[in-house]
Amino acid sequence: MNWTEEVWARKEALLRDLVELLKIPSVKDVSTGEAGKPMGREIARALELMLGLAEREQWRTCSLDGFAGYAEYGPAESADYIGVLCHLDVVPAPGPWTSPPFEPEVRDGKLYARGAIDDKGPTMAAFYAMKIVKELGLPLKHRVRIIFGTDEEHTMSCMEYYRRVEKMPVAGFAPDADFPIIHAEKGQINTRIVLQKSGDADEQEGNGQREVELISFRSGSAANMVPESAEAAVTGELPLLAALAGQFSDYCSRNRLKGTAFVQEGTLVLTLQGKAAHGMEPQLGVNAGLKLVHFLRDYEFQPDAQHFIACLDEYFYDDPAGRRIGIDCEDKIMGPLTVNVGIMRYEASEPSLAYLNIRFPLVADELRHVETIRDKVGKYRFAMEPPILKKPHHVAKDHPMIAALQAIYHEETSLEPELLTTGGGTYASFLDNGVAFGALFPGKENVAHQTDEYIEIEDLLKATVIYARAIYELANLDY
Repeated sequence: MNWTEEVWARKEALLRDLVELLKIPSVKDVSTGEAGKPMGREIARALELMLGLAEREQWRTCSLDGFAGYAEYGPAESADYIGVLCHLDVVPAPGPWTSPPFEPEVRDGKLYARGAIDDKGPTMAAFYAMKIVKELGLPLKHRVRIIFGTDEEHTMSCMEYYRRVEKMPVAGFAPDADFPIIHAEKGQINTRIVLQKSGDADEQEGNGQREVELISFRSGSAANMVPESAEAAVTGELPLLAALAGQFSDYCSRNRLKGTAFVQEGTLVLTLQGKAAHGMEPQLGVNAGLKLVHFLRDYEFQPDAQHFIACLDEYFYDDPAGRRIGIDCEDKIMGPLTVNVGIMRYEASEPSLAYLNIRFPLVADELRHVETIRDKVGKYRFAMEPPILKKPHHVAKDHPMIAALQAIYHEETSLEPELLTTGGGTYASFLDNGVAFGALFPGKENVAHQTDEYIEIEDLLKATVIYARAIYELANLDY
């Protein structure tokens, strides 16, 4: 059987369906949520589209109150099933895109859109992979279920809901990371630290002697993204603001950063550009918020603002390994702990806070790390909210699923099917026997969560070939 020919024969249909999915701006927005649409209207549209495509194939489908849905094929009488765990939500798409992020465009063999690689492209590849297995009439021992999640980019509450109401797959994979095979995922600590502001007006005003005041500070739109932009608004006497603007320009020049400074209605507005990256690899980005904080640390603001700036600068500036705050660690299987400060907000009259996304290896003592963070940030009047903890995940190298996927990958690519570890959290960690399996091939640029996100069309089709074989072979293993 020539799997590649089967996939290429369906290329245009696959791309046509994928483009329709990519047009939906399925960013979580609970303000538009309602019964059956808990993550908001647009994510519900994406789920409805995929379930509609599955009904077109006459597969068994179900929406689990809008938290998740699934499309199932194979022998209904089978007690166990294989899971292919995908997600339909995407992160926001700020920044200057070459083409609008929700108007998919093909350029130079690449399909550009938010969600192209994370995770709508791989989701459609898995969908067409199962479609091919069905259309070829191949026999299966186990059912195969493509599970569509809706909250992967935030708390994964969709999979928590799924786990409460459904029996979990006996084994499976998430097409939401890298090839070859990721068999180990770091644990996570996700939390907010919130500034406990002083109620003393005299303290904030400095008895009228303070020269500059921080009015607002904003950076980041998602906890698991490195912020690519930041903005601060400062008031004071115009000569002081002019001097500060000049010093900011010098700071940007010395550090090879792009920034602007302009006075608008008596307020100096500073903007700074960094580089976005996935929160699992903060060292690959440039955190615009922390770069701007580092500049502001040398100025005397009102005490609340001073605490906000000093805390973020002392414990998090230029330190994705967590050394400054005292939680750095690493092991041979998963590598080092990482820290991403994904959202930073300061408003004089509103809650001021920062979101922390921490990824830790097997060796970490996450409860001790939580206490360390709480104690350190408390020095600057920050309170740490109860964190959401996720344990590290690991599948043994000798599991039969691992051998099957390694063989498929090697036969289709002629590349070594090495086992990898990721700082990213995927749905695979919800399965005892779950791995992340593509769709990003070795040596290719990881543009997930970045401006001008794309997937190479040839890689998309190659992944579909691999997924079709994986679905067929995993559904015929004995577990």
